[in-house]
Amino acid sequence: MQKNKSEKYLNILNSAGAVFAKYGFYKATISQIASRAGVADGTLYLYFKNKDDILYQYISYKTSIVFEKMNDAVAAGKTAEEKLRNLIRCHLQEFQSDRHMAVIFQSEVRYLRDIQSQIKDISKMYLDLLSDIIEQGQIEGSIRQDLFVGLVKRFILGAVEGVISTWVSAGSRYDLVAMADPLVDLYLNGVKEE
Repeated sequence: MQKNKSEKYLNILNSAGAVFAKYGFYKATISQIASRAGVADGTLYLYFKNKDDILYQYISYKTSIVFEKMNDAVAAGKTAEEKLRNLIRCHLQEFQSDRHMAVIFQSEVRYLRDIQSQIKDISKMYLDLLSDIIEQGQIEGSIRQDLFVGLVKRFILGAVEGVISTWVSAGSRYDLVAMADPLVDLYLNGVKEE
């Protein structure tokens, strides 16, 4: 019984992701989500309070999966540079492999006031990962010590989000993960000609 419940729950979440990505959160309907999931409209209310709750749980579910993978990727690196490359590559890989999630996070989530605190929590987790990497790099001497950690980590996060947003806008027509190493090279080497 519990296995069927979790399978149905995940099916509804993934179906909701597809519907939100296609129509946008505000235009998406419970009926569209239920139809995509192959369940009756009323079945959704066994698992979720309303459409907002579906989005909230979708984001929570996806975030937990992605951050587990990101933490593993960072832990696999020894130096700050390896950790940063692993983090960015993992971030881009996860969004490339789940375009619905990428569309929702880049196009929908930023504009929904009801989930702003959830988004702040997600950003904080990511920024905390970056802080640890940057501080390690400053200790190792691979990242300048005169830079404010807060500025560096927001620069990195903003650039990664910008790359993902451009990829989504371009219809996902190129390899997003291929942008990982050039991004890290840009962070570490800058744009100044040596």
